[in-house]
Amino acid sequence: MTRSPATPLPPPKARRSLREAAALTQTQLATRVNVTRATIRAWESGRTAPRGRKREAYARLLKTLAEEDAARGTRSTPPPEPAPAPEPTPVIEPVSGPASDTASDPVSDPVSGPEEGSEPEPGSGLEPESGSEPEPVPEPAPEHPVLTPAQAFDALYEFSAPALVRQAYLLTGRRELARESVERAFQTAWERWPEVARDRDPVGWVRAAAYEFALSPWQRFRPRHRQPEPPPADPGDRTLLNALLRLGPQHRRTLVLYDGVGLDLPETAAETEASTPAAANRLLHARETVAGRLPALADSRVLHQRLTELASAERLWAAKPTGVRKGGERRARFRTRAAIAFTVALIGATALTVRTAPTHYEPAVSPGVAVRGVPPRVAPGSLSEAERELRQKLRDRLQDGPERLEPRLE
Repeated sequence: MTRSPATPLPPPKARRSLREAAALTQTQLATRVNVTRATIRAWESGRTAPRGRKREAYARLLKTLAEEDAARGTRSTPPPEPAPAPEPTPVIEPVSGPASDTASDPVSDPVSGPEEGSEPEPGSGLEPESGSEPEPVPEPAPEHPVLTPAQAFDALYEFSAPALVRQAYLLTGRRELARESVERAFQTAWERWPEVARDRDPVGWVRAAAYEFALSPWQRFRPRHRQPEPPPADPGDRTLLNALLRLGPQHRRTLVLYDGVGLDLPETAAETEASTPAAANRLLHARETVAGRLPALADSRVLHQRLTELASAERLWAAKPTGVRKGGERRARFRTRAAIAFTVALIGATALTVRTAPTHYEPAVSPGVAVRGVPPRVAPGSLSEAERELRQKLRDRLQDGPERLEPRLE
């Protein structure tokens, strides 16, 4: 029994282009193919490939989208205007001779082409036959126009900034902090734009930077963020937001990425810098905590819908991409000038120290200290009368003899 060959699929980028041309989200496309949104995301990124019946259904759907896109292009594109008649040029009759004389320059020598309505095979290298003029072949328009770095950054910002602000609001519960986190993340992305532009998922790169800034523990020391912000007006939204804020930062981030953004478990674990089992445990604990306060959110689908509604109900806004780029450039210039000023001050202090430092060592003179325990020197003075008598008595006595050895008492 022979197995039928697999249905060919367009490249991953073409799949995503077809879906976006049809104005379909990944969730809508996943519903039509009867798979999950994470599966569609993996297929479009090229990490996995569909198989079996899902591949057949996905290929048929892509073929249908391609046909609809071609039909829309045909309807929207006006019929091409007839090419203007070429100016009359003298017809050069073929002259008998070597073939190299007639086909040496295909641009300057007008040669005849094949029959009307037919085109020569591309790359064949054969000159068309004489008798008819060649039809102008329109150059194919480029699929993706070449964008400057600023235009590419603006497109990325306009596409992902509103959603990232809503996600940061779910993490922090603060509208101003959510907006500031996303702007700082995009400013960092603009400073490292060559790296971000080549990344497989630029939105994920910016999202990770925004989450890190929003959940930074240093935010609690900022005076502006010590004052509480007004809670949501709806009681259900207020209860859900309080339940989210009672979670730990990593548990809250895991829940928002998996149930809010829609990432699969390995992607969530990679973005939170944790192992897959650890991410799964955090997700289960976060769901249990939220379901303990809101039993209606025990279902993951209902939780995803409520998170989307909570983020969409608030009046959140994002600055213009031009302002974000200019703000990042101002911060970069300020840091550069501060580094230059610090370097100049350090060099000046070093030069001053070298200039004023002594060239040889001069020991310091120690101050005088009184020494105790040594009797002072006393100069000899005049003898008293008793001392003179004693001196004379000692001189008159014998210096040796028994009297010297046996003193007598007088």
